[in-house]
Amino acid sequence: MKHILDSQDTICAIATAPGGALGIIRISGAETFQCLAPIFKPLGKKPLTERGSHQVVFGHIIDDQGVVVDEVLVTIFRGSHSYTGEDSAEVSCHGSQYILHRVLELLMQHGCRMARPGEYTQRAFLNGRMDLSQAEAVADLIASQSAASHRIAMSQMRGDFSKELSRLRDELLHITSLMELELDFGDHEELEFADRTELKLLSESIINTISKLVNSFHTGNSIKNGVPVAIVGPTNAGKSTLLNALLHEERAIVSSIQGTTRDTIEDTITLGGILFRFIDTAGIRETQDEIENLGIERSYQMIDRADIVLLITAPDAQLTPQELEQVLQRCEGKTLIQLQNKSDMEASEITGSQPISAKNGIGIPELEQQLTDIMNSRMNQSEILLTNARHVEALNNALYAMNRVKEGLEMNLSGDFVSQDLREALLYLSEVTGGQISSDEVLGNIFKNFCIGK
Repeated sequence: MKHILDSQDTICAIATAPGGALGIIRISGAETFQCLAPIFKPLGKKPLTERGSHQVVFGHIIDDQGVVVDEVLVTIFRGSHSYTGEDSAEVSCHGSQYILHRVLELLMQHGCRMARPGEYTQRAFLNGRMDLSQAEAVADLIASQSAASHRIAMSQMRGDFSKELSRLRDELLHITSLMELELDFGDHEELEFADRTELKLLSESIINTISKLVNSFHTGNSIKNGVPVAIVGPTNAGKSTLLNALLHEERAIVSSIQGTTRDTIEDTITLGGILFRFIDTAGIRETQDEIENLGIERSYQMIDRADIVLLITAPDAQLTPQELEQVLQRCEGKTLIQLQNKSDMEASEITGSQPISAKNGIGIPELEQQLTDIMNSRMNQSEILLTNARHVEALNNALYAMNRVKEGLEMNLSGDFVSQDLREALLYLSEVTGGQISSDEVLGNIFKNFCIGK
């Protein structure tokens, strides 16, 4: 079996989802037009191999007996002007699965092979059309489920994250060159190439930038996968009613019988362009029911996993002081919104809680806006939001190395030790963009979850 990195084959794949009126087949590789020419009869006398880049040509796909398979449009992309950085073409035909697979069959008869998942984007990376972080953003863009996740993926695909890493890399190279130059001229004590105070300030600036990027992952990952919002509170406080009100559908069973919800119920909805995952949990109360207690324990687990917690109580449904204290302890470090449901009932308001009526929709639009404002505020705190765990791991390793650099400068350690840590930090930054990745297996793992045709 050929290694992916060594493959120079011309590849083809269907790039559109089944069921549409139109379908697109992508072809890429050095023999693109040689593979396509025998089965494509263009309108006009000029052959496909003599046409320039970014031309759209009308014609017919024909089989070896000259039978017309379909009328198609072929879009030509030459060399570096294509997505992959090599000769490419796109065949737009009717969306019939028979037609699409027949065209693929004919292409393979004339030298193409089927593309592997993500192979087009992988070739774009290998041919220098994008770095690895941009290539991974392509998959995020395809999988984006909301305007917010789409915006983050577009930012990374445009190279905003890559530009920040490039700036950090340039600063690290500057420090490294000064340190190593000083080592080269170590016999000349009168020469000082590296001002330790200046280098310490520069290393602190780099540490702060990397820390900010790493810390942005929490918000970025939530935006990408849906912000987890746990709805917790005592039994009969209206948690299931609130879930239904937020989802605008009857998703959870609502009953006046205590302990109806014994497991978590989860569903998603987009508010203000942000995907939220609302999780209805079992009511918190003292009970001897073993199954219900398991559900209550899971409620506490959902608090731990949540980004935002909606603590809902009502005049006729309160937590004991001990239960409230336990919930508040689990909510440390999270955004907590306390709600008093059934606000239309005659009762004194609970201090610090905002009144709602989940049943009648009172306060629900305001709560939705509040949730959206919270996440927009978090997104505005950072120009770049990380969404990829691989990037965070590499940056964390770079951060550890930079902290050692800072400590070494403070302790006035030999430049040999400081330079080693600087080179390590550079290595980890390069891992993010793909500068130090040469293993077929690593690249295969990154691209294996892409769509075929992308």
